Amino acid sequence: MFETNIVIVGNVLTMPEWRRTTNSQQLVANFRVASTARRYDRESGRWVDGNSLRVRVTAWRRLAEGVTSSIRVGDPVIVYGRIFTRDWIDDDKRKRISYEMEAFSIGHDLSRGRGKFYRNAQPAALSVVDDIEADTQVRGEASESLSESEAPVTYGDGVPATSEPAPPLVEVVAGLADDTAEEDAGTPEPDPEQLTESRRARRGAKREPVAA
Repeated sequence: MFETNIVIVGNVLTMPEWRRTTNSQQLVANFRVASTARRYDRESGRWVDGNSLRVRVTAWRRLAEGVTSSIRVGDPVIVYGRIFTRDWIDDDKRKRISYEMEAFSIGHDLSRGRGKFYRNAQPAALSVVDDIEADTQVRGEASESLSESEAPVTYGDGVPATSEPAPPLVEVVAGLADDTAEEDAGTPEPDPEQLTESRRARRGAKREPVAA
């Protein structure tokens, strides 16, 4: 009746892997992500790892294509989707339980790095799916791993190669929208001394009392 949607901020533990379901022959990409809490240890005077959550994430269709071509082990990611548990029986007739997350959206955590988005040139005519012994099951259906030659998309596909350094960070000063527009138009940058005087003038300006 109800679905549990969550957001996980963590790191990629395994490379995304393409799989094909045995019965429906659908494709899915899956990988594992770990979210580890950080806490300050006053005795040692440093930050240490706290509790950790490890979940297998599955991505379907175009999301799976973007995932397999964009993320790798160690990448900081933000994953949004629904989480659920699945009970199953292994080959030794033992009852097992696994935690799965079906992703709706996946992206890099830009608080820990930089990235550039490349839009798909055209819709992909591809249907995509999920899932070690527990990972061979996708929604309760058996699946098989695809070989590298069978994978529709692999890491780096569709992402232009570049050796250019990352652009420098630019300080944004409030109230200088006109100066920014002129700079974009190719005019010389404003004199730093003038900017400093402008800031001092704004800070030193008296404010008139407002009538009650």
